[in-house]
This record gives sequence, C-alpha cells and structure tokens, in this order.
Amino acid sequence: MLRRVQCLLRLHSNGRQSLATRLRCYSTDQGNAKQNPDPNPNPRAQKPGTKNLPAVRNPFAAAQDRTKNTYLTMVEIFQERDVHRRNHVEFIYAALKNMADFGVERDLEVYKALINVMPKGKFIPTNLFQAEFMHYPKQQQCIIDLLEQMEDCGVMPDHEMEAMLLNVFGRQGHPLRKYWRMMYWMPKFKNLSPWPLPDPVPDDTLEMAKLALERMCTVDLRSKITVFETSELKDAIDETWIVSGMSPEQEKLLREHSRQKALYIEGPFHIWLRNRRINYFTLRADPDSEFLSQLDERQLDEDDVSHIEVPLFGRAPPRRHNQLGKLRSVHQQDDGTILGICATGTSTKDSLLSWIRLLEANGNPSIGEVPVLFRFRSEVPAKAEEIDGGASVPATSDSRNHSQNEQSSSRRE
Repeated sequence: MLRRVQCLLRLHSNGRQSLATRLRCYSTDQGNAKQNPDPNPNPRAQKPGTKNLPAVRNPFAAAQDRTKNTYLTMVEIFQERDVHRRNHVEFIYAALKNMADFGVERDLEVYKALINVMPKGKFIPTNLFQAEFMHYPKQQQCIIDLLEQMEDCGVMPDHEMEAMLLNVFGRQGHPLRKYWRMMYWMPKFKNLSPWPLPDPVPDDTLEMAKLALERMCTVDLRSKITVFETSELKDAIDETWIVSGMSPEQEKLLREHSRQKALYIEGPFHIWLRNRRINYFTLRADPDSEFLSQLDERQLDEDDVSHIEVPLFGRAPPRRHNQLGKLRSVHQQDDGTILGICATGTSTKDSLLSWIRLLEANGNPSIGEVPVLFRFRSEVPAKAEEIDGGASVPATSDSRNHSQNEQSSSRRE
C-alpha cells in the first residue's frame, strides 16, 4: 500500500514538472518571438538535424562551347568536385540527354568517361540474394540505360568497358550481363547487311548519293552509275550534279516504249544510309497490261517443291512451260516499269529536266520523242537550301496534305 502511494506521488510530481517545463518553453518562445520578430525563420535553424543536400543542376544545358573537349571537361570537373560523388546518377542521365547537342552520341570514349563516374567497389553484390534482387537498382538501371543508348546509336563496346563494369558492379551485376548480350548480338548484326557502309559515312552528299544508288541498282547487276554535271547544258538554270542509275535492260525498254504514251518523273522518295537521308526520283512508265496478260500463268515456280516429278525407268522428263516465251524483266512491275533513277544536288524541277536532256544526249535519243510529266508526291521547293554540306536534302511536307501535281516539261526550245 505504501509503495502504491509513493508511485502516485511520483507520477503527480513528474506531471507537474513536465507541465511547468512546457509552460517555461512556451513563455520562452513567446519572448523570443517578441524580441526577434521574423516572419520567415530559417528552416536550417529550426531543424539542426537536416542534411544540407547539394543543389542538382544541369551543367550541359548552360554550356556555350558545345564540343567533345568541353563535354569531357565537365565530366572531369564532376569527378574531382566531390570524393563521394553525390548525385552521380542524375549527372549521368543529364549527360546522356545532352549528348546529341555536343555531337558525341556515337563516341565510345565519352560513354567510358560516364561509366568511370560511378564509384568503384561499393555496388558489388556480396551474396546470391543481392545479385538476383539487383543490388543498388537505381545505379544499375542507370548504366543499363547508358548501354541501351549505345545500342540504339550503334556504338560497339570493347573489352575495356567490360573491365570497367566489372570493377563497378562485379561479375553478377546486371549491367555486365547486358554488356555480354550486346557483345553477342551486335557483331552479328553489324556484318549482316549485304551492302556495308563505310564507318564513318562520308560527309559529302555526292558520295552519299552514289552509295545510295549503287545499293538500289543491285537489283540488276549490269546497272551503271553515271555522274552528270548540269553545266554541260546551255539552258540549265541550276548548276549542280546529277547521279543517274540505268541498266542496258532499262535502255532497251526505253527504246521499245510507245511514243504515244507518256513517261513520269515521280518523287521525291527517301532512302536512309545510317543517319543520312537522300532524296531520289524515278523515271517510270505505265504498266504494259497487254504484255503482262500474255505471260503464261502456268509458269513453274522454281521455289515450289510441293510437286517434284522425278523421271524414272526411261520416262521423259517433265516439260517446262513457257520455255521459249517472253519473260518479265525485274524492272517490269505490276504498277509500272522503272526506266531509271536519279538523285540531284538541288531536287528541283530544272535539275530533273536537265537529267532528261542528259539521258537523251548520252545514248537514249528516243526519250526526246516521248512526253515526260512531272508527278510529285509532295511540294519540292524551287531551290533546296543546302545539300552539298553536312546536312541531308531538306524534308518536304507530307504527301497526304498535298495532291499530286503533274506538269509537262518541254525539253526543246
């Protein structure tokens, strides 16, 4: 009983002391507020335990000299600024976002510098659970996004990058797994194209036009690529170059073309060589429906192996249909006959008219007796702004917004 009474007295005294303490603190705060009236108190003074986080900003957006050296210098400054390298993930994402502005999105050295920003040894998993549950997921996902951008830009990693990823995330890290998959598939896709391009591609648009037409003309191995200069013509307005592609089979089809049927110059069409775009035009004729109807539909398909007849016991071999009949050329399609393709330096009507005149003067005199119509799928400017420089041919508006424009051309005065 005495113990209970003592406990109650202690609780009562502690409650009075706590209430008095609260009142003293309240009165002290009121007095300080009256002595130092501050409508906006300092939050750091109110919360002394709060950490002072560094401000996160994008240094690449404020850079004036946008070159590779400037880019690498900012990366080195970030590495030397802080030993712990706080906000390194945000810095790498900002650097990846602004790569195209500095022209370094296809530079392997820059990607290595960004990987080198990550601290070494801290993110290596120490057991199986950490390895499978993605130890430090934010940092690993950041480097995976960096490798994804490398893959999208066609940048091939090397063995030095493997050693860097091994030092940062260990052998069980997900970025190293991504690197191994890239090293398996990217060499296969790199050498898969039958029309390989030089690396890097040339900046000269004339050379790019030659490469484009050479690849399109591989449908006929006898095709010839010819480069004309409009300065050879007296009445040419645009002084530019013309890259023309035509095969002997197309020249034969042009000579046999009816003089009463018109030819069409259609375009511009686009072909992409890596990140460069080239406009090209086609010289097309309407399909020869009479010739196509004469073709025997029973012509054997060389690729059909469902019905193979094997001659045995003196039996005569099967007779192939249409052995002596006419065969369709690769240039004779159901929607028309392609008689030639070209790419010009300005993509204007005058340069295309010069192309027709140059074809007439170089072994195709029959084209001067056939009417030629321009059929543009989109509006071509009177004079393209720039083609001989580093930029590609200017893009034109969508064909859905503009109707086809046909205009006859007069090749002779």
